[in-house]
Amino acid sequence: MKYIRGKLERQRGVTLLELMVVLAAAVVLASLAIPAFNSYVQRSRVAVAVGNIGTVSLQLYRWQLNTRSFPVTLAEAGIVPGNDPWGRPYQYLRVEGANNGQLRKDRNLVPINTDFDLYSMGPDGQSAPPLTAQRARDDVVRANNGMYIGVAANY
Repeated sequence: MKYIRGKLERQRGVTLLELMVVLAAAVVLASLAIPAFNSYVQRSRVAVAVGNIGTVSLQLYRWQLNTRSFPVTLAEAGIVPGNDPWGRPYQYLRVEGANNGQLRKDRNLVPINTDFDLYSMGPDGQSAPPLTAQRARDDVVRANNGMYIGVAANY
C-alpha cells in the first residue's frame, strides 16, 4: 500500500469475479467458434471430393472417346485418383455389365447413372446402393451422368 496526498490507496488487482467473467466469455466464444470451424472444414472436404470426382470423370470420358467403352477399373485406364479427403479410396463401378444391385439408386430405386458410378463414401466411410439409406446420406456422389456432383442427401 502507498500513501497519495495523505490517503491510503489500495493496490488494484484482478478479483475472482472478474476472472470468472472473462473465463465465461471465453467459453461462450469457443462454443460458437468450434462448431463453425468444424462446419467449414467439412464443407471444404466435400468441395475437394467434388473436384476430384469431376476430374476423374473427365479422364474417364477421355478414355471412353479413345476406346469406345469405359474401363472396368480405374487402374485399367491409368487413373490414380488417390484417396478422398477422409483417407479412403474413391469407389468406381462401370454400369455396363454390372449387377443391378451394385448400382447407386435414387429414392425411386432407379440407377442414378447410365455410364459409371463414381463416389466417395464420405466422413463415416460407410455406404449403401440406395442414396436414401442412412449410411449413404453423407456420400459425395456423381449422378445424372455427371450433371450432379455433391452430397447424396442433397440429390
